Amino acid sequence: MIIIFVVILLLFGASKLPELARSMGKATGEFKKARMESEKEIKELEKSVK
Repeated sequence: MIIIFVVILLLFGASKLPELARSMGKATGEFKKARMESEKEIKELEKSVK
């Protein structure tokens, strides 16, 4: 994991790391939100089928 961090540091530079981490956090949040919404829709669909 340290090797990956060093490679990312070399590719993007230290000044870009906070911005990169912020965008990764936003993407993760959006993914979780979309997953929760689709799970909710599936449960509602299962209820309507029964």
